[in-house]
Amino acid sequence: GTISSLFDADIQHYGIDLVAPENSVVKTVLAGSVILASFTSDGGNVIAIQHENNLISIYKHNSALYKEVGETVKTGESIAIIGNTGDHSDGPHLHFELWVRGSPVDPLQYLVFEE
Repeated sequence: GTISSLFDADIQHYGIDLVAPENSVVKTVLAGSVILASFTSDGGNVIAIQHENNLISIYKHNSALYKEVGETVKTGESIAIIGNTGDHSDGPHLHFELWVRGSPVDPLQYLVFEE
């Protein structure tokens, strides 16, 4: 996908937004365990994965979730379908957050995103 919105802690946008074609598959960035797979009013269908070294990745606004809490995932495994769910969504996209030791960080400082 294409990055449409950057991380900005000043406005409490704790991730980046990636626009991709509707029904695109969302894949995990690292191996880990699913710690959240639920619907929230603001984030829609959300999945969160606990990784090693106190790292958590969060994927919001999905149309469908493929995993449940407690499941383990491999790096690059399909976990969801991009969507437009939740009050804070304005079209099909993935809102992606990365948290280190309980604090949000700019994902672009840790990962390389390719179109």
